[in-house]
Amino acid sequence: MQTTLCSIVTPTLEIAFEQTGPETGEPILLLHGFPYDVRQYDEVRDRIAREDRRIIVPYLRGFGPTRYLSEQSFRSGQQTALGKDIVDLMDALKIDRATLVGYDWGGRGACVAAALWPARVRALVAVGGYTVQDITKAAITPESPEQEWQFWYPWYFQTERGRRGLDTNRDELCRLLWKLWSPTWKFSDEMFSATAKSFHNSDFVATAIHSYRHRYANAPGDPALEELEVQLTRKPPIRCPVIVLHGEDDRVNPPSTSEGQENHFTSDHERRVLRGIGHCPPSESPDEVADAIEDVIELQTRRHAA
Repeated sequence: MQTTLCSIVTPTLEIAFEQTGPETGEPILLLHGFPYDVRQYDEVRDRIAREDRRIIVPYLRGFGPTRYLSEQSFRSGQQTALGKDIVDLMDALKIDRATLVGYDWGGRGACVAAALWPARVRALVAVGGYTVQDITKAAITPESPEQEWQFWYPWYFQTERGRRGLDTNRDELCRLLWKLWSPTWKFSDEMFSATAKSFHNSDFVATAIHSYRHRYANAPGDPALEELEVQLTRKPPIRCPVIVLHGEDDRVNPPSTSEGQENHFTSDHERRVLRGIGHCPPSESPDEVADAIEDVIELQTRRHAA
């Protein structure tokens, strides 16, 4: 099926997105992470495309052709910005409800959208589980030494040296993260080069650095999002059907981080650990991600019919 690059204006951004299928189709949003882009969903999209589906793959804020509308706009990468962007995009496209699929930043944005705007999310595939951040806890509570070691890059980004490092060496640093986080993924130079174009958005560094500093309470949030952040401190549950995916070999967020999260989900919920897969399942295991999308849509359909 034909895929078209489109864009639409929301209150904060001009969001670029790739669309496959008719505008009248059932909407499915595929949401990428950091440091990745829409190319990581190419094979998943091919597997789930149908004439009655509208598949939308947006470039997140700070990536690719997506742009802030104003020089004065807060270059926020905080979790509520990612969630609100999803809802703003749906509003602009006149989509009432959609199935969301996300990993890394995209997974967090999808969880935020599902938790704060439950009427807008039909079903969810959440790579990494319920990834809403507890910023107060993260600011003062250390993880295990092994996990702290794997989080070297957020600590690096807290410093001016780290900001300059990301700015100066963005392709080299992002390629290193791909390799470290997904040790069995043999991605091609062509795939990385196609994706890395998105890292040269003029707001990529500012948005990424804010994201990693805000999550440890080392940068103020956008005042316009403060009330939403307060709502997230209550850890609102996700009420739609959910399939959680987690790569067994994820070297930044190990599978243990999505265990024992049943209380965060109030509808049908299933967790699947993907053997031999790292941090980027859409590229590493497109069949299993596509299967999860089909299965969660079926869960929602059966629930609605009951």
